[in-house]
Amino acid sequence: MSYSFEPIGVVHSCFAEKFAIPRQPRLAPAASGVLELFPPYDKAEAVAGLEGVSHLWLLFVFHAAGHGQQHLRVRPPRLGGNRRIGVFASRATHRPNPIGQSVVRLDAMEAGRLYISGIDLLDGTPVLDIKPYVPYADALDDAHNSLADAAPPQLPVSWTPAALQQAQQQAQRLQQPVVALVEQCLAQDPKPAYQQPDAARQYGVQFWDIDVHWRYPEPERIEVVAVEQRHA
Repeated sequence: MSYSFEPIGVVHSCFAEKFAIPRQPRLAPAASGVLELFPPYDKAEAVAGLEGVSHLWLLFVFHAAGHGQQHLRVRPPRLGGNRRIGVFASRATHRPNPIGQSVVRLDAMEAGRLYISGIDLLDGTPVLDIKPYVPYADALDDAHNSLADAAPPQLPVSWTPAALQQAQQQAQRLQQPVVALVEQCLAQDPKPAYQQPDAARQYGVQFWDIDVHWRYPEPERIEVVAVEQRHA
């Protein structure tokens, strides 16, 4: 059997590239986006009732990740990037079918547009379906996962005075919580788990239309050194 699906919408996200996206939703509450719904789902009746819902499940396509039968075993970053486990024991982006799910906060809504936060979705992510989060059914007190029993530890994030000033200026321009977003995402330590950082090396990522650069003055500490707007 085979099936084909058409997206019902697309996410316009703060994450312009895959690097530094949190590896799970809700790890960066400041990460926000807009889900634009396609016709005929852009009409008010399609979202009627969601005004009483705080969180949503989004089923989406990993449109920028490889997929297929070759991805039977994966190396999750949570396990150091060296240990292989079965694909179905992980939430790796490389899957037999490129389908993902994320729970996100619904902050506001209007016909054709849902404003969401706590996301882990790349800009341009196609969405296949939306389902309301149901607390009594979706939050299980006796659930456990021995491979990921708690949120990953966070690294401390500091700023150079110049970088912090730049971030505050970009926050005012974009009307977005740039400082909080940078700190929440970098605290997850986005570099490959197996990599030992060199204090002289700089890393970079794009959020919205700004480039963020940081370094590791110590292996377990991050310092943001620049936040600059991209120019076409």
